[in-house]
Amino acid sequence: MTDPVAQSDLDAVAAQLGRTPRGVLAIAYRCPDGAPGVVKTAPKLPDGTPFPTLYYLTDPRLTAEASRQESAGVMREMTERLGTDTEIAAAYRRAHESYLAERDAIESLGTDFTGGGMPDRVKCLHVLIAHSLAKGPGVNPFGDESVALAADAGLRGTAIPADWPTYAELRGASE
Repeated sequence: MTDPVAQSDLDAVAAQLGRTPRGVLAIAYRCPDGAPGVVKTAPKLPDGTPFPTLYYLTDPRLTAEASRQESAGVMREMTERLGTDTEIAAAYRRAHESYLAERDAIESLGTDFTGGGMPDRVKCLHVLIAHSLAKGPGVNPFGDESVALAADAGLRGTAIPADWPTYAELRGASE
């Protein structure tokens, strides 16, 4: 059981999103500068609507960077690697299975959909970045790489932990 989310954090997330957050269970990741960065969300929203996205990116710097990477074609390159790199495909499947098990432990939605395209493609870097930041490096390989790209693009030490591995370090480890 997690402690209730502080009203000040819910207010900060509302300001980040420009709307009232729904179903927030916890602040799953806090940026080094103290701002909430990722919320953990209930599998069903208060009105009963299924919400399979367990980890939701809230910090505007991170959401803008995820959108920038998506526009730059990062998802396409990652999806192509799923078809050629069996190790990264297996790691991505494990990330999917871990995400699903964690969400189902809260409440099962009766589906194996997790978000972000897992485990067969890369569809949403927002979800993958949120997952990696919430869980730390080593759980979601593509989320880790996207976080590293964000860190290398100038967010290291503000929105991304100063000690997050670099993109080159992560790619060197997978090749």
